[in-house]
Amino acid sequence: MDDAYRDSLSRRLGAVHHLYREACATMGPEHVNAVSAPRTLPIAFSLVHQLLIEDLSRAMCGGPAPLCGPDALEALGLGVPDHGKERPLEEMMAQRIGDYGAFVALQDRVFSATESYVASVAPAAFDEVLVAAPYPERLAHTFSALVGAERGITRSDALECWVYQHALRHLGEIEHARSLVGLGGMTS
Repeated sequence: MDDAYRDSLSRRLGAVHHLYREACATMGPEHVNAVSAPRTLPIAFSLVHQLLIEDLSRAMCGGPAPLCGPDALEALGLGVPDHGKERPLEEMMAQRIGDYGAFVALQDRVFSATESYVASVAPAAFDEVLVAAPYPERLAHTFSALVGAERGITRSDALECWVYQHALRHLGEIEHARSLVGLGGMTS
């Protein structure tokens, strides 16, 4: 990898983070905590899930320690203080954000930490394998395992899959869910 790759990834992360910040600035607790239909997750689920996964993933990629520890999560007043990756839908339907201002502030700190970390990665370090194949059961059937294939999941694969692609996926959910609560999308 080279400086051009790092710069591209930095710009893409900055852009997706910008859209999250814009989405959050144009929503309130009444939007993010609304449940529009039975068995439909609130926007709060996508926001919290994405944030906690990004925070953990950055650390797993060699970046700073997670910022979303138990005290930080308690301050948010979450319905479920967990990213929910392995929890049933019925349980995660209870996800709510009690202190939306605190959530937005924590989101900004996590995004800034990720952006600073990516900008500091030495280009050669992007090719380092973080998870060798064969993958543990928890990763074996994930998008990142498909990307890493037999080579293994590299730092660039992990950042692209666990942070960037993951953020895009949940931003799409948020954009769709915004329409369900009477708001518009984020991009054209």
